[in-house]
Amino acid sequence: MTRAVPARRQDTHRTTRCRCGSGRRCRSWVPWRALPYDSGRGQRLPAASAARRSSRNPKGRRCLTAATPLILASTSPYRRELLSRLRLPFDVEVPGVDESAHAGELPGALALRLAAEKARAVSLRHPRALVIGSDQAATLDGATAIGKPGGHEQAREQLRAASGRTMQFHTALCALRASDGFDERADVVTRVRFRRLDDDEIERYLQLEQPWDCAGAAKSEGLGIALLDAIEGDDPSALVGLPLIALVRMLRHAGLSPLGS
Repeated sequence: MTRAVPARRQDTHRTTRCRCGSGRRCRSWVPWRALPYDSGRGQRLPAASAARRSSRNPKGRRCLTAATPLILASTSPYRRELLSRLRLPFDVEVPGVDESAHAGELPGALALRLAAEKARAVSLRHPRALVIGSDQAATLDGATAIGKPGGHEQAREQLRAASGRTMQFHTALCALRASDGFDERADVVTRVRFRRLDDDEIERYLQLEQPWDCAGAAKSEGLGIALLDAIEGDDPSALVGLPLIALVRMLRHAGLSPLGS
């Protein structure tokens, strides 16, 4: 008697050529299709399957499999778009931390603390994942703290105050993996010099760009570049919200290089 063979179940993962250079085929996430305002949710292996898979290949290099996922602890569409440039599969989770500054806390220290707290909050739920946390704080002439304007009036006041002056941005980054204690942090500083602005220019810019969610109200990746005289810094992506040069360095140290080395 011939026994019927059951149909294969369609899994939520697929077998792909591993980036680690071993030549083997690894079961991995279905990569998230990178659109700035997509949901950002990757597909994961079932927990039982992920637990059975080793995160290292026979050559001892770490593979980017479901056993070592990458998670961005942020709701920012700008950070999501920046991370997608590295062409690594990743997931997005809301960190849900209090972002209030402590009394007397300097902007650089604030950004570093919040980046670490965001990464830690998500890492507690996913200890085997490499979690990326980031935060940004700004000061005017190194003294006055500048936050997100949140609306037209505050944005106008920020730009009036910034006219002809220098704003310093601290973009902090934390890469954390609880399972093996991996923890690297960085504070990337960018100095932005504003040209002298008149009220008509400011109003026209605000009507067109509406930068309510951008610290300092100058969205350099958009029309905000027209407000500036110069940008000084080591990483242009840091000003947008995620310092990719520092992040790639951390990913390589964690065994998740975008280029597989």
